[in-house]
Amino acid sequence: MLFADKGLHTERGMAMTTKQKFIKRIFDFSFALIGLVMTWPAIAIAILLVRVTTGDPGIFRQVRVGVGGRFFTILKVRTMRRGAEERGTVTVAADPRISPIGRFLRRTKIDELPQLWNVLVGDMSLVGPRPDVPEKMSRLSGRDRAILSVRPGITGPATLKYRYEEVLLQGSCDAIAVDEKVIFPDKIRLNIEYIDQYTFAKDLYYLVCTAFGLGPAVSDQEFEDLVRAAAFGSTYIGKSRRADIAA
Repeated sequence: MLFADKGLHTERGMAMTTKQKFIKRIFDFSFALIGLVMTWPAIAIAILLVRVTTGDPGIFRQVRVGVGGRFFTILKVRTMRRGAEERGTVTVAADPRISPIGRFLRRTKIDELPQLWNVLVGDMSLVGPRPDVPEKMSRLSGRDRAILSVRPGITGPATLKYRYEEVLLQGSCDAIAVDEKVIFPDKIRLNIEYIDQYTFAKDLYYLVCTAFGLGPAVSDQEFEDLVRAAAFGSTYIGKSRRADIAA
């Protein structure tokens, strides 16, 4: 366990009521079970393609921090070469560590489907703060630790806002610093708001937005303003270059 349970509550008392937690868990379990039944052929084919084209194991496992600061192993279809995570967890759009088949899997989000198993067994939720590695989560302090009061999710408001994160970081002269000083704090802020203002209806909204690629993403101007506010100066390359990278 990374943190003790003490101090993981929000200012309004608890992250969710007991009833809200119960409804959310029943929905998560049911949706994840149906999702796995429907998508296991796609997962199996993706794993096989990774194995055949790269020679690496098709499943990627990594320790992440879950509810209450407890560690769990997240599952994904491997999109990077084996050992890539040893060179850092920040990924940019043109990252050479990503395999050709991995780029397709990341673009279509097929690589995320095995996380339905994490949802089924209770490590994760469909909607919530994205789980991160212990090294990154150990920087949480004060009220920011409230994000550990709920199960981490596959999607959520921060995930939707930064769904083009890798493209944005590609345009930064120091991707690691921008992620640490700009993106990570903004994600924490969004996740705290999600917990404080939680409703099941919002969970449904985030799921629909994720499925159909809807919802507001951070704009080039907004991101540039965030970068400048963090005193990085001219570390962002602008919209036209972003379009070239995304293409």
